[in-house]
Amino acid sequence: MRRRDLTIGLLLAAAVGTVWAQQPARQRRIAIVIPAGPVTLISETGHPFWQAIFGELRRLGDVEGQNLIVERYSGEGRPEGYAELAREVAGRNPDVVVALTNPVALAIRGATDTIPIVWTGIEPVRQGLATSLARPGGNITGVSVEVDVEIWGKCLQILKEAVPSASKVAYLSISTALSETAYGLQYQQQLREISQRLDISVIPMLLQGSTPSEYQRAFAEVARAGADGILVSAMGDLVTYRQLIIELAEKTRLPAMYPWREYVEAGGLMAYPGHHGEEGRRIADDVHEILNGAKPGDIPIYQATKFDLVINLKAAKALGLVIPPALLAQADEVIE
Repeated sequence: MRRRDLTIGLLLAAAVGTVWAQQPARQRRIAIVIPAGPVTLISETGHPFWQAIFGELRRLGDVEGQNLIVERYSGEGRPEGYAELAREVAGRNPDVVVALTNPVALAIRGATDTIPIVWTGIEPVRQGLATSLARPGGNITGVSVEVDVEIWGKCLQILKEAVPSASKVAYLSISTALSETAYGLQYQQQLREISQRLDISVIPMLLQGSTPSEYQRAFAEVARAGADGILVSAMGDLVTYRQLIIELAEKTRLPAMYPWREYVEAGGLMAYPGHHGEEGRRIADDVHEILNGAKPGDIPIYQATKFDLVINLKAAKALGLVIPPALLAQADEVIE
């Protein structure tokens, strides 16, 4: 080969290499759907939960704006609109949908049985989201943030420490969650056994539906029954109405223990939620696996193992409640 031909060949090879190097990385698209609240909070600099998700994705090489497109959706606190929102999300055909709470995940599942879903919520098997924790099946996996009824025992214990005189606590839930099924009856029995050990009687505070008027009815009824506090179920339906629940708890002067940090951040008294960092990283790991070819139904559902106690002192003051120093010392986070 003549020197001139060799030079031209080397130049062409270098040019082709440059073109290939300039090609953008293949972009994958995920949709994140939350039940309520502004989507602007879903970012790497937002809430610790989102920081954990985006930070872990970045560590794994999935970076928004580079090889990852993130679409954000909010149910805006309207459960009646979840089905329509789910159809909109499914119509965009993302590679993965991240769905927060059972109602949102069930709506997405109703709109598509092929697009992978990474969910966080409670009781996936009983709610019909998964066949089992070890092998969920179908198009869903994720993180279960309620280990078992013993967690509620811990919540009752904390509430008793905050209000030593409490002898009667109302358990706020949807009636279908504690229905006369084998599971519902077993759950109620376990809750009774735990409450008896703490010398507390638990009053079912069951909503017939998730509407503002139904919440108002339930709170008025419990106040008349002489409850000393409230334990709020982890059901996703209730999260949507968290502001109303907090306002009614304050109005009826009832100290409440909530299942999610979001309640306390919105002005609630106390929460004992799963650790956001742990949950977020696990969700990101599932998303990464699916983007790299794994089937969601083959990825075991992770059960949260770490829980944080969060206390809002401003809410305590509004209720005229003094939190004992020993309980404050146990808190992982205190909101002044």
